[in-house]
Amino acid sequence: MYLNNYQYLKNKETVKLILLILFSLLIRIPVILIFGDSNLENEWGVLVNNLIINQTLAFDYLDPTLDKFLLPNVWMPPLYAYYLYFFSFFNLEQQQYIQLILFSQIFLSLLSVVIFYKINKLFFSQQISFFGSLLFSLFPLYLYACGQISSVTLQVFLTLLFLYFIFQFLKKRNFLSIFLLSFIGGLLILLRGEFVLILLISFLYLFFYFKITIKNISLMILIILITISPYLIRNMVVIDTITITKSLGYNLWKGNNPSSLVEGGVIIDENLKKEINNIPKDKFYGINFNKVFLDRATENIINDPIRYLTLFTKKFMSFLFIDIHSSRQDYYKPLHYLPVLLLAITSLIGIVLSGKKSNKLNYLILIYFVNIIIFSCFFILPRYKLFIFPFQIIFTNVLIEYISKRYFRRNE
Repeated sequence: MYLNNYQYLKNKETVKLILLILFSLLIRIPVILIFGDSNLENEWGVLVNNLIINQTLAFDYLDPTLDKFLLPNVWMPPLYAYYLYFFSFFNLEQQQYIQLILFSQIFLSLLSVVIFYKINKLFFSQQISFFGSLLFSLFPLYLYACGQISSVTLQVFLTLLFLYFIFQFLKKRNFLSIFLLSFIGGLLILLRGEFVLILLISFLYLFFYFKITIKNISLMILIILITISPYLIRNMVVIDTITITKSLGYNLWKGNNPSSLVEGGVIIDENLKKEINNIPKDKFYGINFNKVFLDRATENIINDPIRYLTLFTKKFMSFLFIDIHSSRQDYYKPLHYLPVLLLAITSLIGIVLSGKKSNKLNYLILIYFVNIIIFSCFFILPRYKLFIFPFQIIFTNVLIEYISKRYFRRNE
């Protein structure tokens, strides 16, 4: 009898999840067709074009005094470029090629909905988990991102997969779960270099709060290194440097210079222009370019720490809530800022209510604030919200659970 009831509930849950996926798909298709990108004319397009034509991950360097030459990429993390490159093997026309990429991102976003539901089930009831997953699926900024040639959708998918496998490891503690979370962690480093810091904090948290052995952590690090090693070797061969990206300096300067606001600033003074123009036009250009901006950003912060600490605080609050001084006019459309603001408020209430609910939930709270701190050191763009909104929905579910328990308790 018990097994029959369990099977019935399990089947009912599966049907609900399938219906959620179908509904999410039906919503995404018109969004892609109406708002989706129709060309590949950004930096990703340049990288993919050189992969197709020249079989190398590089930017074009154009200079009136020089012939065109390929500048080895040290600017963009490589994973999304290779993701786009994969679809070129289908030999499609440009428009069909872009549509295939966008529909692949729809597929990733649907998988993300399922994974997000599974993560929520670790903390909440089936009903609350479904509500959170529906909110996740229909979040306006997320729907829009699926139709953009941007690494955001892939990063949300891999981040959720990483969190899911961490929780699976804590449950089973076997080699398969270690391999999967480490492999996905390596892919995330190849997608966003700052994920190294997230991994470091994750391992420290696992060690102190879940008593993970040094042996297991060493194995995780080994698998991560093996995962990212092909690109590290590539950079050692091409630019004599072991690195994933060399864009930290420019991004730090963009977020910390006299013209910087929350979204950064790119006004380059004459002295900085001279330094840039004096950089040798060779394969080390990207590394030296980054160093020039890193030195200038460091100098700015040291010379006026109060200004940049104040700016950091503004960026932190803007990322946590909304940027009240955004230069993007569409940022202030109610469909954009109201869901973002409401979710920020409800998630903070959920964090306060969570107390010491569990070490797993506290881990998510830690990673949530670490993400906000990392981005606040640089600059904040509206799409960056998508890196934290799954966390916000989970914390909002804490509030929903609290309200539902209080309500039902009062009506018993």
